[in-house]
Amino acid sequence: MKQASFAALAAFSVCASAQAQDAPDSAAPIPLVVSKSAQLLTGDTWRDGDRTFRLYGVQSCLRGTSAEEPNGKKVDCGNASLAHLAALFDSAAVTCQPIGYALDKAVFVVCGAQLNGETIDVGTALIATGYAFAATTAKGKAVNENYLVAEINAKMKRTGLWGTTFQHPVQLLLNKRSEIQ
Repeated sequence: MKQASFAALAAFSVCASAQAQDAPDSAAPIPLVVSKSAQLLTGDTWRDGDRTFRLYGVQSCLRGTSAEEPNGKKVDCGNASLAHLAALFDSAAVTCQPIGYALDKAVFVVCGAQLNGETIDVGTALIATGYAFAATTAKGKAVNENYLVAEINAKMKRTGLWGTTFQHPVQLLLNKRSEIQ
């Protein structure tokens, strides 16, 4: 996990400097602490006050889709992702660095969580435990290759949702996009 901490810090500095170069008249974005009263919307998105935030490079399972456990029990895949984000936010101090905006005006963030004196990357933690996935571009390329590695490892170990049968949310979104076009 120490590598994840370094990767998160590197992403913070690279993204902050890239954004600062794109907007020379404005100050660099300020890191923000996720409040304990934030309203979780999905396993990768939350509202805090009047702003919506989304983990950059992370795709949670879609709410309303099913994951079937080996015993045949079905669970809401999106709620499982949301529960793990909630548990992480509840058990750790989470600080996020804004890096840009989504089409729906949500603020893309990269976040670090303080757990047992260590800083871990929130996206890596969710993906490595099998409750979120590496987001991709419209062409199917991983937005963050480190997240893709974490996803492949979780899949190989059948960790979290990988121990169930479910429709991969990235594939669902890519299919939906191709249907619209």
